[in-house]
Amino acid sequence: MGKKHKYSKIVKDKKLWLFMGSGLIVSVAYIDPGNWGTNIAGGSSFNYDLLWVIWMASGMAMLFQYLSGKLGVAGYSLPQLVKQKLKYKSLIIAYWLLAEIAILATDLAEFLGIAVALNLLLGIPLLWGAIIGIADVFFILLFTQKRFRILEKVFIGFIGIIGLSFIYEVFISKPDVHLILLHSIKPILTSQNIFIAVGIIGATVMPHALFVHSWLVKNKKKHISFKDRLKILRYHRVDNIISLSIAGVINAAMLIMAAAAFYGVSDVVTLGGAYKTLIPLFGNLAAFVFAIALLVAGISSSITATLAGESIMEGLTGFKIKPWVRRVITRLINMVPLIIAIILGIEPLKMLIYSQAALSFLLPLPLIPLIMFTADKKLMKELTNKRSTTIIAIIFACIILLFNFYLLYHLLV
Repeated sequence: MGKKHKYSKIVKDKKLWLFMGSGLIVSVAYIDPGNWGTNIAGGSSFNYDLLWVIWMASGMAMLFQYLSGKLGVAGYSLPQLVKQKLKYKSLIIAYWLLAEIAILATDLAEFLGIAVALNLLLGIPLLWGAIIGIADVFFILLFTQKRFRILEKVFIGFIGIIGLSFIYEVFISKPDVHLILLHSIKPILTSQNIFIAVGIIGATVMPHALFVHSWLVKNKKKHISFKDRLKILRYHRVDNIISLSIAGVINAAMLIMAAAAFYGVSDVVTLGGAYKTLIPLFGNLAAFVFAIALLVAGISSSITATLAGESIMEGLTGFKIKPWVRRVITRLINMVPLIIAIILGIEPLKMLIYSQAALSFLLPLPLIPLIMFTADKKLMKELTNKRSTTIIAIIFACIILLFNFYLLYHLLV
């Protein structure tokens, strides 16, 4: 009863709602186009069998994002601490370059999502859609120049559009509630579905989200008018649970919709295939809502990737660059593999999976130091992880890394 009463008081605290927002910005990373590809492939190919994987991956992500935000409550960003611990300039530069590669791989998925959505909505060729996609720099320019409260409100709108879109898609597809409940708790893993299961996990816990959450909370903490770190931590915990629970439900809704709409009807293996299959099944409106949600997911998650890049550069090198300039540079770099893929006729969904494989290989960069730092009593003091929290985090990290390296192995052999 005591704990329940404590959290009911926190929820009624006006300062909680002033603090909330960082979790929303991070949660968009969990419903980006990479997640769309794996969730839709999972539902269309294996019905509801992999729903449990989404719930498991969402729970793991929630723990790791909580640990990342906890560093921010303690007054640190993850890149900043990595720089302090590495000390040697050559190691710092090497770490920074690998982290930047992770940002590029992340942004490639967002970039593809925008290009595919524009192709579906307006018939714009992928190459031109990619060029138009560079225009999302103006969102960065408008909403990240010391206007984070505005940005957070915009993200409420983004997540609302994506969430309502999938509520609508699930409603019209009329899923089997009994199977949803059954496969939420019944693990099914076979040699046929393990590749998609790995893809779902690989698309869920992402390096850039772990880097940026600590930076966002650290900056947010500057505007809190009191110094009770344990109370701020409780605010962060509530923000994290609410935001990532919403992202987890949206991910589950993607797979549920795909299972109800596409399983046994058509072998939907692409985002475009899903869009086209929705039209004869549920009408043009269902397909339109799907494509709009994909466009919003691509734009919003690219903003999160930009902020992550800023946090990494600032923390590891001390060098600052305007976010919109960063976005232009990142977009131009990512134009190269995208143009090559379009010329070679490579399916965008395959590129999404390859980008997730690259991220899986780079995941230890933030994951290992994150667990080490949050368990360090000298560093964290009263915010240090409980021993049980650290053990659970290590177990989760091992599971995620095993799954992700399986994905990498499967793609290379």
